[in-house]
Amino acid sequence: MSALAQLLSRGHLRQLQLLVSPRTLLRWHADLVRRRWTYLCRGAGRPRTAQAIRALVLEMARDNPGWGYRRIHGELTGLGHKIAPSTVWQILKDAGIDPAPRQAV
Repeated sequence: MSALAQLLSRGHLRQLQLLVSPRTLLRWHADLVRRRWTYLCRGAGRPRTAQAIRALVLEMARDNPGWGYRRIHGELTGLGHKIAPSTVWQILKDAGIDPAPRQAV
């Protein structure tokens, strides 16, 4: 009924004796619009970091034990990978590697 009521002009709509209240008609219209503008649900949160990037971070940390997460991030940026320093920190921490190793003086 809501879709049909949209086709009528306002003058004809006022003259029409409705079987339902105007509030019900508006609710039906809102439901119609809500169903029209539905989008597929996506998973919550950010997508995971690519496995290749994770492997590269861990390989760099193993090959260069004196490098911290900032140095590894800088090297990855130089190679053209866009990744946040905090992501490198989290990858190292999850792997049990100290993200900021102490430098020997």
